[in-house]
Amino acid sequence: MIEPARDAASERPLRDVGAVVLTLGELGTAFGAASCCGLPFLLATAGLSTAWLGGFALLAAPHRVFLLVAATLCLAVAAALLWRQRAAGCAAGSVCSRPAVRGLTVVGLLAGLALLYLGYSYD
Repeated sequence: MIEPARDAASERPLRDVGAVVLTLGELGTAFGAASCCGLPFLLATAGLSTAWLGGFALLAAPHRVFLLVAATLCLAVAAALLWRQRAAGCAAGSVCSRPAVRGLTVVGLLAGLALLYLGYSYD
C-alpha cells in the first residue's frame, strides 16, 4: 500500500508547537529535580510551607540525574526551536505566531532554568 505524500504544511503544526511542548516538559522535569532540595529551601526562605513537596521529593529523588539531563535537553532544544521560529517566522494563525504564547514560552523557559539551577546546585 502506498502512503499519501506528506507536504510541508501538514508537518508544520508540529514544529510550531514544539517549543511550547518542550517548555512544558522542561518545567515538569526541572520541578521534579528541584523538589528534593532546592525548591523547599527557596520556599522555606520565603516563609512558605514545603510539606506538600514531600511526596514529589520521594518520587523524584531516585531519578534526579535523569531529570536534570532531561530538563537540560528540553531547555536547549526548546530555546533553539523558539529562536528558529523567530528567525524563520511562523505560519499565520499558528500557535507560535501569537505574541502571548511566545512571551509565555520565554517566561516558562526562564522559570525552568531557575528550577534547573536550584535542582543542580542544592544537593
